[in-house]
Amino acid sequence: MRRYGKHTDEDDIRSRPNPKGNRPRTNIRPKHEDAADGFVLTVDRGRLTCLVEDRQVLAMKARELGRKAAVVGDTVSLVGDLSGKKDTLARIVRIGERKSVLRRTADDDDPYERVVVANADQLAIVTALADPEPRPRMIDRCLVAAYDAGLEPLLVLTKSDLAPPEKILDTYATLGLAHVVVNRDELETGDAADRVRELLTDRVTAFVGHSGVGKTTLVNALVAKGRQRATGHVNKVTGRGRHTTTSALALPLPDGDGWVIDTPGVRSFGLHHVDPARVILAFPDLMGGTEGCPRACSHDEPDCALDQWVAEGHADPARLYSLRRLLATRERREGD
Repeated sequence: MRRYGKHTDEDDIRSRPNPKGNRPRTNIRPKHEDAADGFVLTVDRGRLTCLVEDRQVLAMKARELGRKAAVVGDTVSLVGDLSGKKDTLARIVRIGERKSVLRRTADDDDPYERVVVANADQLAIVTALADPEPRPRMIDRCLVAAYDAGLEPLLVLTKSDLAPPEKILDTYATLGLAHVVVNRDELETGDAADRVRELLTDRVTAFVGHSGVGKTTLVNALVAKGRQRATGHVNKVTGRGRHTTTSALALPLPDGDGWVIDTPGVRSFGLHHVDPARVILAFPDLMGGTEGCPRACSHDEPDCALDQWVAEGHADPARLYSLRRLLATRERREGD
C-alpha cells in the first residue's frame, strides 16, 4: 500500500526522533595516522604492557579490533596517553602483520588454538636431564610446532650436573639441532649464560618447557639484573614443577642485542593445528624422495617412496626414522 501521495514534500515525511541525542552510528573508523608504534611485552587479564620508545605503556585493545587479540611479540599501534605514568591507559588500534606465529592446542583432539608468541625467530626447547626426567615426546612435539611456525629450534639441556646429556643428544643427532648444555654452577658463574646468549644474539627467542626444568632460572641469568622473575621448585613426590610463570613476558638481552620470551611451563603441547604434510619441510634431504609417494602419503605406510629413496643411499636411514617419529607425535596424546 502506498504510504504517501503522488507529490510528496520533505515536510510530509516523518523522521524518528533520536531520544539519546547522540550521533548516529557510522561504519567509518578513524585512521589513527598519529598512532605510535609499540611492542607487546606481556598480557595480563586484558591489559597489555607495551614498549613505546623507551617507556612501558599499559594499554587495552580498541573495540574496533573485534576478536583480534594482540599477544606477546606483536608490533602494535597505540593512541591515547602514552606517557607510561601510573593509572594511565592507552588503546591499541592496530596489530601489525606477523612474520611468525607459534601455536599450540591443549590436546591433539582440541580444535582451539592458543597463540603462544608472535614474531619469534627461534624456539628454545628447555629440557632438564634429571629432576624432572627428560620427556622426548614433549621435545618432539615442540619441534613439530617450531617447524610448522617457521622457527629455528634450539635444544637447551639443563641440570647436566645431575645426569649426562649424551643419550638425549644422540637421540636428536640426526636432526642437526643447535644445542647447548648447562648446569646451575655454570649459570651462577655466568659461563653458561654467555654460551646461550651467543645463540640468541639479534633474535627473538621464545623459551618453552615443562615446569621445573629451569627455564625461568636460565632466562634470569640471561637478562639484566632487576628484570628477574620468580622461580619455583620440583615436587619430590610427583616429579613435576610448580607453575611460577603465569604469563609470557618479553625481556631484552643486555645492550639490546635481542629478546627472550619466557613462557609459562606447559604439561602438554597439542598439535591439532599442525598439518602433518608440513613436517617434511624440516627434512630437505628427504624431500626428493617424496616425488614417488602415492597421493596423500603419510610417509609411514608400505608403499611410501621414502623407503626406496633411503635404500638407494640418498639419505641416512636415521633421518627417515626421525621424520616418522615426529609425524607420529601428531597422532598421539602426550603420555610421557
